[in-house]
Amino acid sequence: VQLQASGGGLVQPGGSLRLSCVASGSIFSLAAINWYRQAPGKQRELVAGITSGGSTNYLDSVKGRFTISRDNAKNTVYLQMNSWKPEDTAVYYCNVPRIGFRSYDYWGQGTLVTVSS
Repeated sequence: VQLQASGGGLVQPGGSLRLSCVASGSIFSLAAINWYRQAPGKQRELVAGITSGGSTNYLDSVKGRFTISRDNAKNTVYLQMNSWKPEDTAVYYCNVPRIGFRSYDYWGQGTLVTVSS
């Protein structure tokens, strides 16, 4: 599985941005997908996840602001970021931890989201 993240850029506080993660392969619909982020000098943290069945989970600090969704027809997972805060500045990565009942650990390259002055 190859993952391609995109959509990063500059965001003003209070603004919105949508990240996309496109996955290769015909079994995308069976995959759980996560979005992680890593800010400068900090550890990577799990921001949001979505299961193959559509169940979602979020980091407490982004609940109510970020929304993860998936379009299986396009092999794509999205992270809609609203009410953006400067502390959301980070490199964002998509990750596949599981396909069906089997564990994996696929990562895409990161996409940088940073505050616009």
